[in-house]
Parts: sequence; C-alpha cells; structure tokens
Amino acid sequence: MSRPTRTDGGHDGTETPRIAVTGAAGFIGSRVLQQLQTHHPEWDIVALDNQYRGQVESVGDVDIEHVDVRNRTRLETVLEGADVVLHLAAVSGVDDCDENPDLAYEVNVTGTNNVAWFCRRTGAALAFPFSMAVLGDPETFPITADLPRDPLNWYGRTKLLGERAIEALADGAFPAHLFLKSNLYGDHVVDGTVVSKPTVLNFFVDRATSNEPLTVYEPGTQSRNFVHVKDVATAYVHSTERLLEQLERGKTGVETYEIAGNEDPSVMEVAETVREVGRDELGVDVEVTLVENPRGNETLVENFAVDTSKAREILGWEPTQTIRESVWELLRRRGT
Repeated sequence: MSRPTRTDGGHDGTETPRIAVTGAAGFIGSRVLQQLQTHHPEWDIVALDNQYRGQVESVGDVDIEHVDVRNRTRLETVLEGADVVLHLAAVSGVDDCDENPDLAYEVNVTGTNNVAWFCRRTGAALAFPFSMAVLGDPETFPITADLPRDPLNWYGRTKLLGERAIEALADGAFPAHLFLKSNLYGDHVVDGTVVSKPTVLNFFVDRATSNEPLTVYEPGTQSRNFVHVKDVATAYVHSTERLLEQLERGKTGVETYEIAGNEDPSVMEVAETVREVGRDELGVDVEVTLVENPRGNETLVENFAVDTSKAREILGWEPTQTIRESVWELLRRRGT
C-alpha cells in the first residue's frame, strides 16, 4: 500500500524506504531490481515500464507496472510516496534515437522533466544516467564529468537536456545523483530469462556463436571504456543508500559520478578477445574484418580512460567484472 506523497523534503529515517525504478523491464533496470531485492529485501520497491524495449514482466516478487513516463498523471500516481526514484526509462542508443527522434525527445526530455518535477514537488531523491554521449569527442583524459558538453548525436543531446533539467530542478529541493556512464556490456538472467542488449561486445559474441565474421568499424584502433551491466546495477544500490542518507540530512542539489570499467581497449582488441576465447573455449573460429564506419561523427580516440575515483571514494563502488571473463560467460551461455 502506498504512503502519502512526501512534502517535507524527504525520508525521515523511521519508515520503510520506498524506492521506485522507471525502465524497470529493461537491460539495466531489471538487474537493478534484482540487486535491490538482494541487498535490501526490507525496502518497498515499485517498478514501472512502458515495455517499449522491456524484456520481463516481473523481477522476483516485484511486478512491473505498465506506466509511460510521458503520462505525467499516471506517472505521479504510481510514484506516490517514493523516497528515491531511479530514473532509467529512456530511448537509449544512437541508432534508436536517430530513427525515432520525436519519441526520443518525448521520453528522454519530457519524460525526464516529468520525473524531476515530481521529485521537486515531493522532495524525493533522484538518480539518473546521462551517458558518455553528452561529451561528444573528448579532448582530455582520463575522462571526468567536468569535461565540456558537446554531443555529436541526437541521443547525446536528449540526455544533455535531461541532465540540465535535473540540475535546475534539484537545486534547493531534492538530492540527485547523475551518472556519466560508459559503454555497457554483458547480460544477466531474470527468473530464467536472459536479459541482454546488442551493445558492441555483446554483438561480437552473438556473431561468434553464429559463426559469422566479427565486423569492426574502421580504423579499429578507436578505444572505448566498457562497464558490465552488473557493475552498473551495483552502483545504483550504493547510490540509493547514499540518497536516503542525504534525505535524512536535508541535502539538496546534484552530485555527479563517473561509472565506468577498469578496461578501455580498442574495438579491434575486443573483437580479438572474443575470437580467442571462442576458439579456445568453444572451438569456434571466426574472422575479424574491418568495414567502413557508417558513423562519420564517431569519436576515434585511441585512449578512453575514465576517472572513477569519486564513485569509489564517496559511493564505495568499484567495478569487479572483466572483459575476458565476461566474454567467456557470454559465449558459454549462448553456445549451449
């Protein structure tokens, strides 16, 4: 049963925290629900998703309510009484946003504004990922969230608008954590369902298990930082814990964290790793081929290190997954 919407600026430390997750049926959201239930089974969790890219209907004993963040009335009804909102609902990825620009604007900008306005009106805390895409082509390394914003695509622009809206609305009203998040990889299992996403590394694994060439965009030397979905979900748990503490202290305003892995190989190196592990562990030997890069404005830097010291020091978070071990796990799961 939901509690009355808070108007006193946040959780008072005496009631069971209520945590809401938007985009809960997706790649990250479903793993976040698992982690929340594992680490804090005492919390009251509400999950919502419009199932645009949803992959599950429930996670553990939490059913996912069909709610679209663009529908402010319905959204606020379901969020009622939330102490913390983990806002993961988005049209994510460059291609999806380019192909559906109106939808991307409505969800990533209007939807995020709806969530942030709810938090400002009620005092609920907020966590929000805004993606490396907001940076465009970084000029200095290691990457930090303090770098200038210069998005190269519509996805990055919509996430930047969401970031700016939360900064403006959180000031003096609620605490918010913004995550500058690097390239995702990996998968996880929810009640027997494998939840995944066609990110670069996952794409290579799928090609290898289908005995198809691993196609690498030219020049292949471009570096990326990779972070596992399980590590990202853990960051949200740590974030939620801190946000609840900040609510008790009456803290407001934004904190920004870099959420990234410890490895930033070139795309060619990732493909070669998939090829090697597939050959050694599964007896699958595929070619790696360079193909013309269809993204002319893609950053081609050969160093993509990210400074995650702030997340380590303040949130107590650090990545634990490695690319090679995860590739082995992915290949084994897809090859059986």
